Amino acid sequence: GGQPRNVQPFSDEDASIETMSHCSGFSDPASFTEDGPEVDEEATQEDLEYKLKGFIDLTLDKSAKTRQAALESLKSAFSSKILYEFIMERRMTLTDSIERCIKKGKSDEQCAAAGLACLLCVQMGSGIESEEIFKTLGPVLKKIVCDGTASIQARQACATCLGICCFIVTDDITELYSTMECLENIFTKAYQRDRDTSGVSSAHNAVLHVSALLAWTLLLTICPMNEVKKKIEMHLHKLPSLLSCDDLNMRIAAGETLALLFELARETDADFFYEDMDLLTEKLRALATDGNKHRAKVDKRKQRSVFRDVLRAVEERDFPTEMVKFGPERMYIDCWVKKQTYEMFKEILGSGMQYHLQSNDFLRNVFELGPPVMLDAATLKTMKISRFERHLYNSAAFKARTKARSKCRDKRADVGEFF
Repeated sequence: GGQPRNVQPFSDEDASIETMSHCSGFSDPASFTEDGPEVDEEATQEDLEYKLKGFIDLTLDKSAKTRQAALESLKSAFSSKILYEFIMERRMTLTDSIERCIKKGKSDEQCAAAGLACLLCVQMGSGIESEEIFKTLGPVLKKIVCDGTASIQARQACATCLGICCFIVTDDITELYSTMECLENIFTKAYQRDRDTSGVSSAHNAVLHVSALLAWTLLLTICPMNEVKKKIEMHLHKLPSLLSCDDLNMRIAAGETLALLFELARETDADFFYEDMDLLTEKLRALATDGNKHRAKVDKRKQRSVFRDVLRAVEERDFPTEMVKFGPERMYIDCWVKKQTYEMFKEILGSGMQYHLQSNDFLRNVFELGPPVMLDAATLKTMKISRFERHLYNSAAFKARTKARSKCRDKRADVGEFF
């Protein structure tokens, strides 16, 4: 059983090779070199699958470091490639390995296993196979999330995994409500901070509360409207207390959740009225213009940027539309529901988010992008400008910037003449 140890970790070089024999048109344009040699896709696919089989075997190794390295390599592969057929044949083996690592592993191994569980469901999409995976892993994830003796990092990773996997696979409304209740039991403990003088609710738990709140918010976006109304009534008057939290991420998560709740409330009732609106807008405005010297400049800049948008959402019902580019396509994020969903999946997929937006049927369905755009290698190659053209463009842009700056400097030099 010592042979698999010689398998090298999944690298960025592996990720850059286009190996999808069933969807080769989904390559990133940058992956094609100018006049480069043709790649044998079948051979590279076989090589990749051989490596992945070795990693799956290593998830059962006696060494915790070996198991964790194998999990991380599988995560890297799953986030950068569509491997539906390969995973379909080995989904139960992968599920068993993940379950074992979450149950028996230490903190880092549990985090890696939870991350791999997310990616497994993202790859499989919302089918019967994913439901089987969640039926096996759901109870294990809930147990870790609620286990006060487990590490905060492991509980945080399992809370995120629980929310994303439930979002992907759950058609059973009872299971959805049960998962939301589990997450509620975690983040509602943050409400007690102002009343807790013993210091039990320390900043140490803030990362767990943030993950639970964001995972719960994601699930709220797929709830029936009558349940959404109940949750809004339950939490809308309590969430503002988290805006005074010492942890920056907790303040931001609470602010963005408030914006989303107001958006959902106004969708269900155009005349929605919030009693403490003046007090809430005063708090949001203070955070949007915060100048406390004891806070880091980077944190203040990030906080002010987020809360300017939150304040506009609460006061003016406005959302600053963002555009996401991936390949030849564009996606517009024009509401808080879409923004929160995008941010959650981006956290899991990382740099592979753009690739999955192009290729993953489930994600394209979530963001209403339609079927994948099929582009062959020749089309993608023509879309890429040559190095010489890129050099000319950069030179012209540099000259234009220089001229514009020179004009601005001239205006500053002459400014005294106008007074």
